[in-house]
Amino acid sequence: MNTELESHVREALLSQLERALIDEYVRSRGNHRVKLANLPEEERAKLLREASVYASGKLMEVEARSHLLHEIHGVP
Repeated sequence: MNTELESHVREALLSQLERALIDEYVRSRGNHRVKLANLPEEERAKLLREASVYASGKLMEVEARSHLLHEIHGVP
């Protein structure tokens, strides 16, 4: 696979993972993505900010582990 295609595939997978992590966070707080529209604007915005921070942290962890595995196995 060429590097440009690999990059697009990787971005798509990370985007999918990010959405899943945000959904996971929202569910862990007793809500569901479909019901977010029913929340007051401030509460919804706060929940989504928190979910975004959670997802970002998890994605950084995934990236760090990926780089570590590549280094261990000598994969570029």
